[in-house]
Amino acid sequence: MPPDLFSWANQLRVDHFPPERNYLKAHVTLFHALPPSCEGELRDCLKDLARDNPPVPARLVGIMKLGKGTALKLESEAMIAIWQDLADRFHGMLTPQDEHKPRLHVTVQNKVSIEAAKALQADLAPRVEPRDFAFTGLQLHAYRGGPWEELGRFAFRGNGARRR
Repeated sequence: MPPDLFSWANQLRVDHFPPERNYLKAHVTLFHALPPSCEGELRDCLKDLARDNPPVPARLVGIMKLGKGTALKLESEAMIAIWQDLADRFHGMLTPQDEHKPRLHVTVQNKVSIEAAKALQADLAPRVEPRDFAFTGLQLHAYRGGPWEELGRFAFRGNGARRR
């Protein structure tokens, strides 16, 4: 996400995510659990995607209800196309959760009471203004039993000529 959107979303997360569970900064998840055995191939694939693609157009559209949580709802056909390319490439290695097209979002609150989630949604909904932005790159993280470990950042820098 661009720095201004990231900063705002991350502050919402700091303010509203239960602190004892808030180990991550604001982010958008494409895949939840790829096997460690594909890490090298995945890094190569992400490098290629970053090289070949310009920043990916997206739109903040509003609030997403998560039951016992709240998220910022995003849309991006181009990011879903990237997800589809990766899902096709790693077919057979995906968990059932990762086999389905993701609903792009940034979680700002999770695992709270339904009442707390509804209250935040009512508060945020009129304040979240739809806006266009561009994803600036991809990141790869691994969960190794503790906080997430960053394995790489891949900034989009292509001109779109070889978009996948």
